[in-house]
Amino acid sequence: MRIWHGLLIALGLGVAGGLYITAPAPLDAGFASDHTADTEAGALVFAAAGCASCHTAPDGASEGPQVLAGGHAFASDFGTFYAPNISPDPASGIGAWDLPTFARAVTKGVSPDGAHYYPAFPYASYQNMTDADVADLFAYMQTLPASAQPNQPHDVGFPFNIRRGLGLWKVAFMPDGYVTPAPDDPVLARGRYLAEGLAHCAECHTPRNAVGALLTDQWMAGAPNPSGKGRVPNITPAALDWSESDLVEYFTSGFTPDYDSAGGEMVEVIENLSQLPEADRAALAAYVAALPPIPSP
Repeated sequence: MRIWHGLLIALGLGVAGGLYITAPAPLDAGFASDHTADTEAGALVFAAAGCASCHTAPDGASEGPQVLAGGHAFASDFGTFYAPNISPDPASGIGAWDLPTFARAVTKGVSPDGAHYYPAFPYASYQNMTDADVADLFAYMQTLPASAQPNQPHDVGFPFNIRRGLGLWKVAFMPDGYVTPAPDDPVLARGRYLAEGLAHCAECHTPRNAVGALLTDQWMAGAPNPSGKGRVPNITPAALDWSESDLVEYFTSGFTPDYDSAGGEMVEVIENLSQLPEADRAALAAYVAALPPIPSP
């Protein structure tokens, strides 16, 4: 009996420890409490973060305010994920959320009911967003049209459908902030913020391991295209020899130094980047040009 009693105690401690480790992270107290939200600034954050690219309905209108009804399907090795409705509708969207709920979702990957979101939602990058940018983004999104379009559940099989297990994934694989060192140059610092935060460039341009975590030792060195067609290119200087002015032009118009133009998902990325101040595109170009050269995997 003593052996069984000991095993039960050990099991209970193990379960308690597992629940503690996998518990969703809380939001810092007083989040953005001293900031007055600015919807115009939020519109720029919205563009830089590419929210419309994923959350506008597949058959949504291309002109006018975006209707963030969701519905886009994203195939992966773990199943198919569907972008949710993040319009201001109070039932199907996020209209009933307050700022702390929104901020916890965006920067911690935690739902209003305390469940972990899948990292197909790039909160591993958005965790680097400033409180002010999160608050401005939330304020701007409340001005967009509401949609009652129901959300489609993800098509993810066992064991990836166990949301609590994502807590272990976060502990083991979610970067603790930025990946590249903090630069002294404020232009490079802004570029790092855009690339590793808002624009989440690494989510596509960095390869992943078997459980979908970014391989940070191959930062921006290219990766298989999740669609299964071709590869997302290596954008380190080992493979990309464009000047900073070439990069700024590409981020603005989509034209390359070779008189080609952007294609695929990058078209929408450029549509977003072109809305930013030129100084931001220059900062992003400076960051890309300064990346350590890493050969394509």
